[in-house]
Amino acid sequence: MALFEAFERMLADAERGIISGLTNPARVQAFLDDIAYSADDFYRCPLRVLRERTAHCFDGAVFAAAALRRIGYPPLILDLLPNGRDDEHLLALFKVDGHWGAVAKSNFVGLRFREPVYRSLRELAMSYFEQYYNIEREKTLRGYTGPLNLNRFDRFDWITKDEPLELIARRTDEIRRIDLLPPALAERLSPVDERSYRAGLTGADPKGLFKPSQ
Repeated sequence: MALFEAFERMLADAERGIISGLTNPARVQAFLDDIAYSADDFYRCPLRVLRERTAHCFDGAVFAAAALRRIGYPPLILDLLPNGRDDEHLLALFKVDGHWGAVAKSNFVGLRFREPVYRSLRELAMSYFEQYYNIEREKTLRGYTGPLNLNRFDRFDWITKDEPLELIARRTDEIRRIDLLPPALAERLSPVDERSYRAGLTGADPKGLFKPSQ
């Protein structure tokens, strides 16, 4: 736990109080929900997320993985993969009694927390399917990666430095990818209805929305 000891020595009293309050996955999610969504194209390490109160989905998942590790879970992330017309979406995973759950930061209401009730990672990934859409109302989720354990990046100080997040992002591009539905089925998908579309974008920052036509 030397990495966390160094991290906590860098914190102000107020920051240490916030971290000490993240005692379960739901509280980690609540912290992410309370901070601003980042439209930036760079990464913030967990220490910077805590200090700047800002994160996009990648930053948020890495922060959540660090916070979950602090309370006894392995720091696992999983990348949800779209059809090329949307952003990827990163989750921090946790497991309770053999069932998977997730913590996530998102610009969309439906792409955040999942209770640990899913028997497999495929079940968990599919729970995001109906809420995973772009601004042209296309349902875009097509696959997911295997889980990545961030322990392997400890020597790079990924909790307190931004630079290792580039290494983590590259590694998510290299690991095994699993398809969720065949192309023929994807071609028959209906667009998202108006009510669901508006609900999912409640509170969204327009600057952070993927624009598939550009």
